[in-house]
Amino acid sequence: MTCRICSNADGNVAYKVREMNLGFREWFSYFQCSRCGCLQIRAFPPDIGKYYPPTYYSFGAPEPAVSRPVSRIRALTRGIRDRYAIVGRGIAGRILHGFWPNPGLEEQAAAWFPGEGAKEAGLTRRSRILDVGSGAGKILVQLQAAGFSRLLGIDAFVESDLEYPGGLRILKRTIHEVSGRWDLIMFHHSFEHMADPEQALDAAANLLSPNGTCLIRLPLVSSYAWEHYGVDWVQLDAPRHFFLHSIESLGRLARHAGLSISKIVYDSGPFQFLGSELYRRDIPLHSTAPADVEARAAAFTASELSEFDRQARALNAAGRGDQAAFYLRRVR
Repeated sequence: MTCRICSNADGNVAYKVREMNLGFREWFSYFQCSRCGCLQIRAFPPDIGKYYPPTYYSFGAPEPAVSRPVSRIRALTRGIRDRYAIVGRGIAGRILHGFWPNPGLEEQAAAWFPGEGAKEAGLTRRSRILDVGSGAGKILVQLQAAGFSRLLGIDAFVESDLEYPGGLRILKRTIHEVSGRWDLIMFHHSFEHMADPEQALDAAANLLSPNGTCLIRLPLVSSYAWEHYGVDWVQLDAPRHFFLHSIESLGRLARHAGLSISKIVYDSGPFQFLGSELYRRDIPLHSTAPADVEARAAAFTASELSEFDRQARALNAAGRGDQAAFYLRRVR
């Protein structure tokens, strides 16, 4: 058991983990590196596509950002307003948002770019944005509606290339098959699914514009949830998650790629408790079997859900949440 991140082979700890998201309950071997802390699958499944069915959550068609045709003037003013909801800059946008708010988009943008990350990345409507592991492109559809036009999504697991009105494309390919220069490269919970994280981050670094930002949002093994729930931790998600990184292991990859971590924002939520408690009770997350559906519906009281939310906020504040957003930039 040699760590693929730091090459350490001493003192690594083995674990057996079940697939519980879809309810297959198959067993997989993982191990955690004693040096860099990365938890990783021991052998990559030869049939990994089996675990990404068409019903997988990221493949669902995005809802149209605009539900009905509007005039050109209204579309223009809405775009100015919505860019302000995303990036938090612009006098006209601030005025429009004050009179005609879009709180739903503001909330979504805070999830996509935790810690005012759109400002951190210096996003403008002309920014070139690449979403790696985009699924069907739900985030990019919303960005396009807000006036961002230089967008591309890639995902190795979508059935085929997709094209939306306005020229937005989602391509069935990996980051190694992309060219150009990008001001923002995003990995929204896709980096942990990659069998070659070192090569993937190297490729991202080579695609970044000189002042570009790489945003990686992913689950963290250096967290309370892993320590508390162990192999029942919901974000372990065997076998789809090949690598559950620690801050140390992700830092190593960043340095190898010539990048530095400029900011870390913890953005975990109550899901770390809700999902892990289900797994402890042998209840799959997305099984459609009637017994599983009934068990999920009756699993938690309203007060328990409220407590999960409170605990998640406290863990984020303490730097102990089970996922975080990492903002990376070129080393100067």
